[in-house]
Amino acid sequence: MYLKRVDGLRQVTLPDGTVFSRADLPPPDTRRWVASRKAAVVKAVIHGLISEQEALERYALSEEEFALWRAAVTSHGEKALKVTMIQKFRQL
Repeated sequence: MYLKRVDGLRQVTLPDGTVFSRADLPPPDTRRWVASRKAAVVKAVIHGLISEQEALERYALSEEEFALWRAAVTSHGEKALKVTMIQKFRQL
């Protein structure tokens, strides 16, 4: 079996005991960002699977956009990433 050489970790174990790997990340050419894909990227950065800078470059995200995703997840959980929930979780 051939494993592609990557910098950093290949997989991490999350606090709930599940294993999260690079294969669980959305593809780099993702254009339609549903809540589950956003959450996967945020999880990967928070748990050290990829760096924030790598996530920004890989998915062509702005720092502000990723910061909003991360703040929503840390404040209100993954449900806050759903577009239909923006007004409910928006901070004024």
